[in-house]
Amino acid sequence: MSVRFTAKARRGMVALTVAAGLAVGVAGCGGGGEDKKPEASASESRDGGSKPSTQEGQSGAPVAESKGPDGLLLQITSVNRDSGGFLTVSGNLKNDGGKSLTIPAQLSGSETEIIRNGRSFGGATLVDSKGKKRYYVLRDTDGRPLTTTGVSTVKSGETIPVFMQFPAPPADTSEVSFQLPMFAPADLTISG
Repeated sequence: MSVRFTAKARRGMVALTVAAGLAVGVAGCGGGGEDKKPEASASESRDGGSKPSTQEGQSGAPVAESKGPDGLLLQITSVNRDSGGFLTVSGNLKNDGGKSLTIPAQLSGSETEIIRNGRSFGGATLVDSKGKKRYYVLRDTDGRPLTTTGVSTVKSGETIPVFMQFPAPPADTSEVSFQLPMFAPADLTISG
């Protein structure tokens, strides 16, 4: 047998193996029309993605405000502790400026895992001065931050509902400082 024939046969086997692998992959990933669409994950809202939505129990009056760059204003409307050990900060991001603004990338934070999942409010933290601890935004099992995501611009005068979820401080902690990159810190009182 010649070297040329052996090399040709080897290339043919590799091509056949790759083609078979692709066919199996397509058959597994493809789908007939009768397959059900997967349900949304817990971190996604029912209307597709974790787009801004009004939080249950969110009141209209702000409990704190934090000013950001170029006329951005975060009005925090609720800080609720739930029985599952989580603390949810909800509010509205408002553009008080005269032009549309691009949301600064710094709001996502600097952690690689959060950055690779797109724009979010993953850079937010809570500081418990009494307990001398800092709490970071929670992540789901895929590393996505449990915050509002996908907000890239805010038009002049527009208000967008936002949320961020953290591990809850101990039950005896009732006050924390909320910090978001490029925004002024805000003192919050925890309810619930």
